[in-house]
Formats: sequence, C-alpha cells, structure tokens
Amino acid sequence: MNIRSLTRGDGVVIGAAVLLLIASFLDIYSIEGAPDSADIPSLWGSGSVVLGVVLAGVIGAALVVVNRALPQPRKVAGLDLGQFGTAFTVFAAWCALGNIFDPAGAFDNDGGLDNIGAGIGLILALIATLVMAAAAVATPLLPALKGTLIPAPRPAAPQPYGGQPQGGYGYPGAQQQPYGGQPGQPQPGQPGPSYGGQPQPGQPQPGQPQAPQQAQAQPAGDFSPFWFAVPVPRPLFAEDGSPTPIAELAPGTWYLAVEQRGANLVAQTQDGRRGVLQDTSGIQRG
Repeated sequence: MNIRSLTRGDGVVIGAAVLLLIASFLDIYSIEGAPDSADIPSLWGSGSVVLGVVLAGVIGAALVVVNRALPQPRKVAGLDLGQFGTAFTVFAAWCALGNIFDPAGAFDNDGGLDNIGAGIGLILALIATLVMAAAAVATPLLPALKGTLIPAPRPAAPQPYGGQPQGGYGYPGAQQQPYGGQPGQPQPGQPGPSYGGQPQPGQPQPGQPQAPQQAQAQPAGDFSPFWFAVPVPRPLFAEDGSPTPIAELAPGTWYLAVEQRGANLVAQTQDGRRGVLQDTSGIQRG
C-alpha cells in the first residue's frame, strides 16, 4: 500500500470518519426538561444507528481509503472497493437523516414522546456522514480534491518536464556556454590564446567555418531516462495504442521515463510494466 497516493478528498473522508466515531459516544437523544444528571444513551445504545450510520460510515470510509492506497484497484462483482465504499457512505448519510427526523422511532407513534429530539451525537453524525459521502462522490470529479494529500519528497534540484538541467539535458556537470557565446571561445577562468600563439583546442582555425551552436550539436532526438512524479492519478496506456489503461500512475511515487514519443512519455512502473503516459502536463521531474 502506498499512502502517498491518497488524495485531498481521501483526507476529507478520513476526517469525517474520525468525527463520526467521536459523535458515536455522544447523546443520541435530546429530552426537553431533562435534568443535567439524566443518563441519556449514546449512539451505541441503538442497534439501528450503530449498524446503519456508525459502522456503515466507518466501513465505507475504510474501503475508499484502502482502494486508493492499493497499487491496483481490487474488484468484487465487477465493482472496485472504492465504489462499494462510496455506496456505504451514501447509505450512512441517508440513515442518519432518517434518525434526525424521527430519533425515537416507533415509540413516539402514540404522541407520548413529543419531548424527545435528536441529540448532539445524531446531529454530528449526520454532518460527518454528509461530508464523507460528498467527498467520496466528488473526489473523482473535482480537480481540487484529486490533488495529492502527502506531497512527494522533492529531490535536491527538481526540474520541470522539458526543462534543461544545469549541466545540459541528461548531462549533469557539462559546461554551459554564456548567452550569445560561441563554442570554443575562452570562458571566465579559462586561458585564452596568447598573442601570436596557436589557437587553443576547440577554437575555430582561420578560414574554417565556426562550429554550430551547442543546442544544434545535440540532435533533437537525444533522450536521457529520468525519474518523474505525477500531480494527480493518470492512466498508463499500452504501447500498442490500445485505449484500455494497463496501470494508473499515483501521486507521490517516482516512475522512470525510458522513452519520449512526441508529447508522450514511455514510463516504467516499479513492477516493470511499460506504457505510454499521454498527459505529461505538470509532472515533477527528479
């Protein structure tokens, strides 16, 4: 499991689950005129509330988070665990709403329990399950919730995709030409030709054409493998052009780019699978 693949939406789901657990130990009823010393049961005193609200919400949150942290989604009856978890959270919110409207259940049908209302525990449980269900449903839809919850550890000198490292693309430590300078010209701190002496190696001889610029010396097709991380989950497609993804790249994990095909990258996962990353916008290069 990779906790760095969790999103901000998953963080909201986790926070709502914690709030739901806290609410489960608070009062289920609010009785008008009851003294402060009255012993009012918590949500754990009602089996329907425990099963339909507390456990359903906690189980749903756990399924959503575990499904996101797994390298590959686990499917049951054609649905992945995240979809089951989302259904559980929506069911918990629905049950909590019903208990808010009728906290005493069938006992108030005779009109003798009109002074019983929803306690602070039920109210907080409704808020927690509503937030949990909304986050579980909206995370795949809203970019703000798709962002990684735990940022990837940044390398010493990260470079954006397409940028040139300090020593030249793929050549750390290579000397750089000053802006407007020609290859072979003396750089600051390097000896130049003495008066009347021989030109230094690399300098153009009289009558010889000057060497092309360094940018032209390296062919455009040159590529050096590098590590990168994605800002949001992105699919990795097969190299044969199949429209079905073979894997999903998760934020917080470093992947190896082994080849460039136009605007796309051929990436390799930790288990050795290779595929084409079609969306390379915003990736972080290591």
